[in-house]
Amino acid sequence: MSNIERLTITLPTDMAAVVKAAVEGGDYASTSEVVREALREWKLRRVVQEQELAALKADIDKGLADVAAGRVREFDTAKIVERGRKLLAKH
Repeated sequence: MSNIERLTITLPTDMAAVVKAAVEGGDYASTSEVVREALREWKLRRVVQEQELAALKADIDKGLADVAAGRVREFDTAKIVERGRKLLAKH
């Protein structure tokens, strides 16, 4: 880490206790390590969420395109519920 910037953060008492306990328990060498690990996990989770959102938007766009092109069928709630029950019964 050649470029390091010092930040001061404020945490609720319970979160601070968790961070301190992780260091005192030997899981991390410092509170900074705990925060860096948490930020890496947060960044990764955000990437995954963005990918999932992009996939959902693509599915929505495909569905809207199907509707616009007339590629639709009647919606039968009873059939969908029955299909779901059959799938659940298999597990």
